[in-house]
Amino acid sequence: MDFGFTPDQEKIRQEMFQVCKELEKKRPPSWTGTIDDMFNLDEGWEYHRYCNREFAKRRWLSIDWPTEYEGMGRTKIYQVMFAEARGYHKLQGVDIFATGILAPTLLEFGTEAQRKQFLPPVARAETPWCQLWSEPEAGSDLANVQTKGVRQGDHYVINGQKIWTSSAHIADWCWLAARTDPNAPPHKGISVFLMNMKSPGVRVRVIKNMPNLDYFNEVFLDEVRIPARNRVGEENQGWYIVAVALDFERGGLTHYGEAKRALDKLCAFVKEAGHNGRGVSVTPVTRNRLGEIALEVEVQRLLAYRVAWLQGKGLVPNYQASVSKIFVTELKQRIARTGLEIMGQYSQLEFEERMAPMGGMLERMYLATIGDTIMAGTSEVQRNIIATRGLGLPRA
Repeated sequence: MDFGFTPDQEKIRQEMFQVCKELEKKRPPSWTGTIDDMFNLDEGWEYHRYCNREFAKRRWLSIDWPTEYEGMGRTKIYQVMFAEARGYHKLQGVDIFATGILAPTLLEFGTEAQRKQFLPPVARAETPWCQLWSEPEAGSDLANVQTKGVRQGDHYVINGQKIWTSSAHIADWCWLAARTDPNAPPHKGISVFLMNMKSPGVRVRVIKNMPNLDYFNEVFLDEVRIPARNRVGEENQGWYIVAVALDFERGGLTHYGEAKRALDKLCAFVKEAGHNGRGVSVTPVTRNRLGEIALEVEVQRLLAYRVAWLQGKGLVPNYQASVSKIFVTELKQRIARTGLEIMGQYSQLEFEERMAPMGGMLERMYLATIGDTIMAGTSEVQRNIIATRGLGLPRA
C-alpha cells in the first residue's frame, strides 16, 4: 500500500478540511459536536441539515458513487478523506445510515430500480434514514432476529419490535431485517427490506441515552406492509447482506477525526493549564500518556485507511473493519478518561457551565463514548470476528 496522496487527492483533501473549518464557525452556541446534538436541539438539527446540503452541493456525499446515481465516480479514498475532515471539525452533516451503509450496500446488492429510486435523494441530502436491526432479544446476536416478515402477494407483512434504533424518530426511511423463514437455521432465514417509516403500523418511542438525550428509539411494527420490490437481495439470504453492511459501518474514519481533534484540544489545554506553578505538560506521567495516545491516534488512521483501501479494491474487509472499530471506539474512551484525570474535578462540569474545561467537550465525550463500544456490534463481538475470521481460531 502507498500511504501517500496523489496531487489531486491532496488538493481535494485540503479543500474538504477548509470547507469543514468554515462550516464549524457557523455552529450553534450549544453545539458540542456529538451526534446527540442533531436530535436534541432544533438549532442542532437545522445546522446538521445545513451542512448536509452544503456537502451535497459539492457532491461529496456521493463522491465515490458511479456518475449515473449522481456520484462523482472517484475512489473510496476520497470518501474517507471527507469523513476524516468532518470528524476533525466535529461536524455531522452526513446521514451515516444512508451514505455510509445504504449506498455502498445497494451498489453491491440492490437492483437497478432500487439504486435509481433511493440513491439520488441521498446524494441531494433529501432523505434521512435509520436502521432497524437490533431487537430486545437480538442485539449482539443479530442472527436471533424474531421480527416476522410474511409474503402476501406483492407485499410482505411485518410484525415485531426493534430497539436502540438511532434517529428513528426523525427518519423518513429505514433498513429492516426480518425473519422470513421461521424454520430455517438462524443465519439462513433473514431478509432485508427498505421501509418507509411513515407506513401505517409503525410506532416510534424515544429512549433517553446515558447523557439523558433523545437519540435511541424503540420501534413497534404492527401489520406493516412493504412492497416486495423493496426487498434487497434474495429472500432468506439477508444475513450476508447484513454482515457486509456492518463492515461499511465499522470503518472508523469519522471516529478517527474526532479522536485526533480531542487529542489536539487536550494537548492545547495541558500547555495552558497550571499545575504546581508549572504547565501540566512538563510532568513526566502526563507527557508519557499523551505521547502514547498520539501514537494510537496515528495507528487508528492507518487502520481506517486500510479498510477503505481494501473496499476500493472490491474486497470485503471483514475482520479488518472489526479491528478498526474496536481500536477507535476504545481509543476515544481512553482519550476522554485521560483528559478527565488530568483536569481533576473541573472535568465533571458540563458544557453549559462557564468554567468547564475545553467547553465541557471531554465530559460529554466520556459519557457518549460508552455507547460507541456497544453500537454497530460490541467489542466482544468484534473480537470474536477477529478470532474466527481473521486468525482462523475455532469457535468455543
